[in-house]
Amino acid sequence: MMKKHMMITTCLVLLAPVHYIAASEESPGQQKKTVTITILYDNYVFTEGLKTDWGFSCILQGTEKTILFDTGTKGDLLLENFEKLKVNPKDVEVVVISHNHRDHTGGLLSFLGKNSDVLVYLPPSCSESFIQQVKETGANVKIVNAPIEICKGVHLTGPMGEQIIEQSMILDMAEGTVVITGCAHPGIVEIVRKSKEILPKNVHLVLGGFHLTRKSDVEIEQIISAFRKLGVKKAGPTHCTGNQAIQMFKKAYGPDFVQMGVGRTLKIEALSK
Repeated sequence: MMKKHMMITTCLVLLAPVHYIAASEESPGQQKKTVTITILYDNYVFTEGLKTDWGFSCILQGTEKTILFDTGTKGDLLLENFEKLKVNPKDVEVVVISHNHRDHTGGLLSFLGKNSDVLVYLPPSCSESFIQQVKETGANVKIVNAPIEICKGVHLTGPMGEQIIEQSMILDMAEGTVVITGCAHPGIVEIVRKSKEILPKNVHLVLGGFHLTRKSDVEIEQIISAFRKLGVKKAGPTHCTGNQAIQMFKKAYGPDFVQMGVGRTLKIEALSK
């Protein structure tokens, strides 16, 4: 009986340090948190019953602030999809506009008619009249002239490109960064490179418009190759990417291709300190 008691005691002593180390590794001042990205507006459909149109918009929930990225073309359609997806416009705290094209700005004023208690980040290419219209709704406006962190773990590239000025969003996630683009007019590869300069981490996912409709198959293959060299694990091309380019990404990425479209919801793990 005494030997049995000593053996149990010895086992408990030996196991105690292991249990302590495991607990320490699970909670080093960080906890897991889920960020949800929902496509609100796109010219492809993912969930039946939602309307499509040329344009792009998505909403981020679970980040420090709820963010609306772009607003599509038609305000009534954007708000209809908000309602059908059971997303409340009042929950949005920040709006980011990628570039000054109607298929990304068209729904903004309609949205602000429902919720103007937001901070709107605009690229410097927006006209003074458009900026004034946004301000007249009661929204706060910030013109982005350089890379900026808009809330914990969410960055903007700042203005990129020469002819068409555009900014993209970068999320700092547990598995790497997530890059969200509007139309990628400055070049999708250049945007990924810029994101790695701002956050030098692995790129978990790139999604949004890649603007490849006028690219040849050879050029698209070169872009896919550049994605691989840059370490892009998953790709979710949509909107202005073009059907041929989307199919080529789908074939190249296989199980790591992420189908987009209105109603698509992605849940990605983030680590918040």
